[in-house]
Amino acid sequence: MDIQFSPSDHAFRDQVRTWLAENTPAEPRPFDSDEAKAFDLAWQAKQYQGGWAGISWPQAYGGRGLSLIQQIIWFEEYARADAPWIGACFVGVNHGGPTLIMCGDDAQKSDHLPRILKGETVWCQGFSEPGAGSDLAGIRTTARLEGDELVVNGQKLWTSFAHQADYQELLLRTDPEAGRHAGLSWVICDMRSPGITVRPIRMMSGEADFCEVFYDEVRIPVSNVVGGLNRGWSVAMSTLGFERGTGFIAEQVKLAREVEALLKVARERTDERGRPLIANERVAEDLALLRVEVAALRALTYANVSLAARAGAPGAEASVVRLFSAELTQRIARLQTDLLGPEMLDFEYGQWGTTQHYLRTFAATIAGGTAQIQRDIIGERLLGLPKSR
Repeated sequence: MDIQFSPSDHAFRDQVRTWLAENTPAEPRPFDSDEAKAFDLAWQAKQYQGGWAGISWPQAYGGRGLSLIQQIIWFEEYARADAPWIGACFVGVNHGGPTLIMCGDDAQKSDHLPRILKGETVWCQGFSEPGAGSDLAGIRTTARLEGDELVVNGQKLWTSFAHQADYQELLLRTDPEAGRHAGLSWVICDMRSPGITVRPIRMMSGEADFCEVFYDEVRIPVSNVVGGLNRGWSVAMSTLGFERGTGFIAEQVKLAREVEALLKVARERTDERGRPLIANERVAEDLALLRVEVAALRALTYANVSLAARAGAPGAEASVVRLFSAELTQRIARLQTDLLGPEMLDFEYGQWGTTQHYLRTFAATIAGGTAQIQRDIIGERLLGLPKSR
């Protein structure tokens, strides 16, 4: 690992810290879905106006064009400032936009990239299906070619923000006779198109960001295909690769803050015998282990970013970070519930230690590729083990 911060990096950190201190919203992100969307778009617009939108995007496409080291600094300071989650802008900024930059044509880029950065449009991802979530190559939603249009029929599942999205990055089977990984196409779908039905799914945390999406003879111009017809698998892999970039650094800094907050709870609160909670050896051991694991995760992430900088793109090593981070998130949340107990019900939404926060962590080992899929990637691509299936 060769990540070191130069004097110019420290000066950049001061610049980031100052801007975030002056511009981070004081109010928490709303719980209501529509209010949350408005909040997300306003925050994205403010970052754009301040010159901080799309920090990893090339400057030629309106981004900041930051180096990997600078991205690390941005996300570390972003988390320390308790800046809000990107929310409804996540797919556009971190998936759709970067995919268009890498694989889209000039018309697609000029039409969509500026609006994504300015916080004017919301995107969602149409990849997972009832029978094809982790097994992405098994998708069944089809599109037949009629003239200069694709006619789409099928269903997508677990589509975040579909009920609020303007556009969707949609993966379709356009050649049913081709192999599992062939005959797929990545297309831009206008979510206002006739024939689209969206049904929100209310989660156990009370939120309804996930949706089912149904397509009944939905017509999409062939000009909306990105990267070429029947070449969608490689485009989709590019999309998923962006999930393994530097963005998770902010989450990791927040994990460290959560562990320190738990230490404070354990020192200040007492058990039924009047002893500080941290006097319990099991509690002390659990907190010590979590502290060590957070430090290990940070070191592992730095090593992965350093490797990606030399290779020019994230590799399979990112799955190690993704898996470890997801499972650590759940372990920290479980200890929160043990230490806070029923008092978690008294916290307001948006605060640390809420029941909504705990319940949402169950998705950590599912979203972005399940824990089992991450282990498959690690075993096959890093350890050279035979395929599990």
